[in-house]
Amino acid sequence: MAKPTFRAHPVQVQVPASSANLGPGFDSFGLALGMYDRYVAQVTDEVGLDLDVAGEGAETVRRDEKNLLIKAMYQGFDFMGGKPRGLSVRALNVVPQGRGLGSSASAIVGGLALARALVLSGNERMIDDELLNLASKMEGHPDNVAAALFGGATIAWQEDHHGSKVARAVGITVDSRIKVLAFIPTHSVATSKARKLLPESIPHSDAVANSTRSALLGHALSARPDLLYVATEDFLHQKYRQEVMPKSFALVTKLRAAGVAAFISGAGPTVLVLHAGDSAEVAELSRAAGENFDVQELAVSAIGASVITS
Repeated sequence: MAKPTFRAHPVQVQVPASSANLGPGFDSFGLALGMYDRYVAQVTDEVGLDLDVAGEGAETVRRDEKNLLIKAMYQGFDFMGGKPRGLSVRALNVVPQGRGLGSSASAIVGGLALARALVLSGNERMIDDELLNLASKMEGHPDNVAAALFGGATIAWQEDHHGSKVARAVGITVDSRIKVLAFIPTHSVATSKARKLLPESIPHSDAVANSTRSALLGHALSARPDLLYVATEDFLHQKYRQEVMPKSFALVTKLRAAGVAAFISGAGPTVLVLHAGDSAEVAELSRAAGENFDVQELAVSAIGASVITS
């Protein structure tokens, strides 16, 4: 592949937050949420990297080539044929870090999308399927990155192609009646820590129950919000992780006992509720959180990562 030609002007990309699993759809279902990280980048003649970060996690994230956004940009440039001499990058992080709302997926997808937008004919050098596959390899699984890239609800999976895993995804049009309520705690939980709590095997009855719920989930999201409570019931992962997020698990238990479609968002500790209620119901649900959570009403983001033109 010939070396890429880079755009002279800056480009801006926004990427939505995302929730993975949605209860039973472990490592497969994703939902894009109306909360956006924004990234701006420009190719420079001066060799090296100039990176500034503001917003969520700005005090702790790296400002060098090991920053996840930058690592993703460099992966994208390498895929398209080569890196530029220098980069100036500005990141405004809105998605909370380590709360199960896809902050790492936003950085990865955002970095790849930025790299593609900075290359002339970048959409031809790296099509969406290739971007998804690169993002999935960086993230380790495709659920969040698929939702962040494509928007809406997605089902993602990996196939074995000649000994290597290739990520795939399809979209689900979400019923317009469905709304999202996020209960976001102040503390974070590392995804790696949450994954280590999962058992190597589960009872056959739990596997059967989980497969039926995840199959139902696609239909509930697209056409039957009244089935969301049943469709979001999980038998695979949440109960095994409760020791690292007891307050979140207690809230899920409380809400589900009241017939609410509540579940742990991704690896937690955020609790997500899918509902079709009015403002009075939202207010009642919000009161259930007590003082331990910041409650936010979020829309489903119909669009995923997108280049913003001024």
